[in-house]
Amino acid sequence: MTFGSVRHSRRIHATADVVWAVAGDPTRLGDWFPGVVGCEVERDRRTITLATGLSLPEQILVHDPGQRRFQYTITAPFFAFHRGTLDVMDLGDGSCVVSYAADADPRTMALVIAGAAAAGLDELARLTEREA
Repeated sequence: MTFGSVRHSRRIHATADVVWAVAGDPTRLGDWFPGVVGCEVERDRRTITLATGLSLPEQILVHDPGQRRFQYTITAPFFAFHRGTLDVMDLGDGSCVVSYAADADPRTMALVIAGAAAAGLDELARLTEREA
């Protein structure tokens, strides 16, 4: 399978626990990810609503507070494949690194999602550093 793969990382000057409380909560995506205006979660399914009105169904693959990892796949039919992975890694000094990776087919969708994720990581930093 050939797919696009993009990853962005951002050091955030807040503890991993503070950042995970926001980024690891599947219902809070709209607080920090651009263009997301709503999230509904039922068990391992999440439906996000974009500002355009488009709803995207997702399946939550991993939600692991111990590793601080959230992984999901978009199940909308215009994706042949998608996997998004968010990791929050403690640096042991009161800060953390957050990594967001997107793998997708069609390839261009990885660029679109990861581009938004880069802006999202900036917003996540602004939000959580203010809380810290």
